Amino acid sequence: MPITTGFNHVATVTADLDRLARFYSDVFGGTVTFEMEARGDHPRMVILDLGGGAALNVIEAPADGIIGDRGRPGGRGPIDHFGLAVDSLTTLEATRDRLRALGADTGEIQRLGTEWSLFFRDPDGMELEVCCHAEH
Repeated sequence: MPITTGFNHVATVTADLDRLARFYSDVFGGTVTFEMEARGDHPRMVILDLGGGAALNVIEAPADGIIGDRGRPGGRGPIDHFGLAVDSLTTLEATRDRLRALGADTGEIQRLGTEWSLFFRDPDGMELEVCCHAEH
């Protein structure tokens, strides 16, 4: 039986964060739940609540740094990563431990807005994330 409760979020990259956030707000009623200004090695980003426990994490990057052809399957580079959802911080910690036992490259659990987050790399080197809702 899977330990995940589905997808937590999809992260995408845009050259105009404000425009894209406004689009998802206007069309789908998405609400910004977290904003981060660019700092050090992390670009500016927002997290948009899309309802049903799903979010869209929008990362801003220069247009010439976004790789891929959005109109062609197999060339759609602007999807940065996806985040799997688990039910609790305890499950997230156990998942971190399993990943490390399997030799996976993991970061540390961190709080991003209303979520606990753990980044890791899968066997193909793709960076992914496991998240759970943080209690207040």
